[in-house]
Amino acid sequence: MKREDLRNIAIIAHVDHGKTTLVDEMLKQGGTFRSNQVVQDRVMDSNDLERERGITILAKNTSTTYNGVKINIVDTPGHADFGGEVERVLKMVDGVLLLVDAAEGPMPQTRFVLEKALALNLRVIIIINKIDKPDARINEVVDEVLELLMDLGATDEQLDSPTIFCSGRQGTASYSPNVPGENLAPLFDTIISYVQPPQGDETAPLSVLVSSVDYSEYVGRIAVGRIETGVMKVNTEVAVCDYHNPNVSGKAKITAIYQYDGLKQTPVETATVGDIVAFSGIEDINIGNTVCAPGYLNPIPFVKISEPTMEMTFSVNDSPFAGKEGKWVTSRQIRDRLYKELLKDVSLHVEDTDSADSFRVLGRGEMHLSILIETMRREGYEFQVGAPKVLMHKDENGKMLEPYEEFVVDVPEQYMGSVMEKMGTRKGELQSMAPKGSRMELKFIVPSRGLFGYRSEFLTDTHGEGIQSSIFHSYGEFKGEISSRKVGSLIAFETGEAVAYGIFNAQDRGMMFIDPGDKVYAGMVVGSNPKGEDITVNVCKRKHMTNTRASGSDDALRLIPPRHMSLEECLEFLAPDELLEVTPKHIRIRKKLLDHAQRMKAAAAKKEK
Repeated sequence: MKREDLRNIAIIAHVDHGKTTLVDEMLKQGGTFRSNQVVQDRVMDSNDLERERGITILAKNTSTTYNGVKINIVDTPGHADFGGEVERVLKMVDGVLLLVDAAEGPMPQTRFVLEKALALNLRVIIIINKIDKPDARINEVVDEVLELLMDLGATDEQLDSPTIFCSGRQGTASYSPNVPGENLAPLFDTIISYVQPPQGDETAPLSVLVSSVDYSEYVGRIAVGRIETGVMKVNTEVAVCDYHNPNVSGKAKITAIYQYDGLKQTPVETATVGDIVAFSGIEDINIGNTVCAPGYLNPIPFVKISEPTMEMTFSVNDSPFAGKEGKWVTSRQIRDRLYKELLKDVSLHVEDTDSADSFRVLGRGEMHLSILIETMRREGYEFQVGAPKVLMHKDENGKMLEPYEEFVVDVPEQYMGSVMEKMGTRKGELQSMAPKGSRMELKFIVPSRGLFGYRSEFLTDTHGEGIQSSIFHSYGEFKGEISSRKVGSLIAFETGEAVAYGIFNAQDRGMMFIDPGDKVYAGMVVGSNPKGEDITVNVCKRKHMTNTRASGSDDALRLIPPRHMSLEECLEFLAPDELLEVTPKHIRIRKKLLDHAQRMKAAAAKKEK
């Protein structure tokens, strides 16, 4: 059976190259919305975090129709930390739209996802997007994409992939960069003529590979996958098996089937070969499982998801302010929430530790884990996390290996020196250097540890003009000590309310993180000290009331505006002996040992060693 009325495609690109905006226009021009319907921008970025940060975090399904052909579209994340999302959804599609920014060209994430698509032998349509940008380098970028394809060992057919020139924001596409487009018809025509229609035997027993799992409070787990063979019907029995795990087995009944119709899920009674469906009724279904007809177990091979490279410890909040703001604060509630996240996120691992109050959470990068922390915080959870650490491996000879990242920066020429100097101290090795107009693109291979705390520093060094991105490269030999942060912490001496007089006297020591009126406790970090050592300051200290007045000294106190750090900046700032306290209303950095005398003893014992 060949489904000429259907095409399944995924959109892959580096972060911020315009995937979600292009999908908006495809839905509008495919007639998904009524002509008078008010539609928000980036309609596919459905959760608040995605809309605030302007990035796609979760892969999502939608569909549109063109000339009687239904096109199922999967919008994938562009950030390397969510690569696990991309790896699994590519099994559902027959072709990919490779979106490349006409000014930036192919970036590390573009390479990563394209490599996966070529390995699965998917048809590739190259889209040069944002051709209306003033700094677009259209012809150079086309050459760079072809070089990338050759680099990745593409077949002759893949090297002949069609190229479309788009402006996602204006909703236009054309076959030539010199001919302005009027609508997205050239893109739709290319998808229908070039991407293979799904095919399979609808008379064979049912088989569906589960590529994604959603969760609903009402029906439990909802599996999403593409029907490879056979027909799926509501209220029929199915069996579950797994290609990588022969222990997975069981039977269940399909209670509901949904197909994607624009942004809605439409319930259907039956679905057949090539359809991307969401279905419920199987309690403990997991990503990578195969759902088949009973008696015909035939597990479908599934890409092993790349392993995590970073870990953090999540634990119960035990600060003096614990339990004042959070709705969910106990270890059982935190544990349940972390394990619930595993149902949806395949690249996350959670492990119990010797302590009942703390859990090891392993992820793909700082961004991956910070999104989880922010999501839990918004749901009303209160907890604390330790500083991120990289996961070491041992080779067969027992030698220590650590993860390395490919770090690409695009900076104005005058800032190259400071970037190269910083990379040198962080054990980064320069791989290539290429001019891009008035800017330079530098490519480094650097230990993942070396990038901790560097991203905000990079923005300062390049005066906000630098673009940087990184992606996991490989495990390599351990590079030894890398000097971590250069600044020390200013630590509150007593518990109370910060006052202007106390902050005024402390601000000579360094940059403050708090405002007058903020509640602080002994052992909480209230600022940073540029000299690199920890200093205890008393920000709750009030001025003694006397009867004496002196002109000049009693003038209004001039406070330097404090630095309010984001969640990512706090994680980058954390020292090994510090924790980040996360509540629905506040993020506070604190020392593990709150008592000043205990910290002094611990520091003395460390020096003796």
